[in-house]
Amino acid sequence: MSEPRRLVQRDGQYNEPIEWLAESRFAIYYAPARGSPWWSAGCRWLSRDPESADTLAPPLIPALAARGLDVPALSHSPRRYGWHGTLVAPARAAAGVRFDDILARALAWARRQRQFDLTIEAAALERFVAIRSATADGATAIGALAADAVREFAPLREMPSEAERRRRLDSNLTARQRELLDRWGYPYVFDEFRFHMTLSDSIDLEHRQILIDWWRARLPELGPLPVDGAALFIEPRPGEPFTLAARLPFGDSL
Repeated sequence: MSEPRRLVQRDGQYNEPIEWLAESRFAIYYAPARGSPWWSAGCRWLSRDPESADTLAPPLIPALAARGLDVPALSHSPRRYGWHGTLVAPARAAAGVRFDDILARALAWARRQRQFDLTIEAAALERFVAIRSATADGATAIGALAADAVREFAPLREMPSEAERRRRLDSNLTARQRELLDRWGYPYVFDEFRFHMTLSDSIDLEHRQILIDWWRARLPELGPLPVDGAALFIEPRPGEPFTLAARLPFGDSL
């Protein structure tokens, strides 16, 4: 079984421990480097730094303010998860897997990876707004990274319970997505994977366009998205905010 309770010491300049419980979940996310413009912009947008636990002031968007809204009102869900792009979706640890096992494999996996840049765009994905790859080559590169991570961490992840599986099936999955759910524990992997960094909740068309326009005006100054590392995130208890527990620099960025 997973450790019943443990305080995990984080690396870097933040020394506050993170609680690791039997019900905790871990995830492997892409996260921009700390101190980079991309990290600052995303954390400020979500009003939260998941590494330092600081609360940040979001940008003021006049078009939203004129409607009596602000960015936090439209981004409750992504704020809990923190600024990230999913590589391996959250899951509980498999029986017998300790936090140290996860961290050791994550660091070793990251050392084998090579950094690259993504040309990105802001776009609507169904009813929410996100950052995504703007080119087919970029989508292929980040998709290959995610596929490698899914295979690497599959032995450490507990498969969904039957209740969790039924909830997934209730979301109108395709036959291929059901197959992936039953084999890998998550339906949006491999050919069903679409890299994105979520910026909003599900919102109406007018508000989606306001957010897209705001980000499109700022993307030139941010430049390409540097994929030079990943991060190990933890959800200590169900429903709690995710915390960046450890950064995972890629081998050629050390």
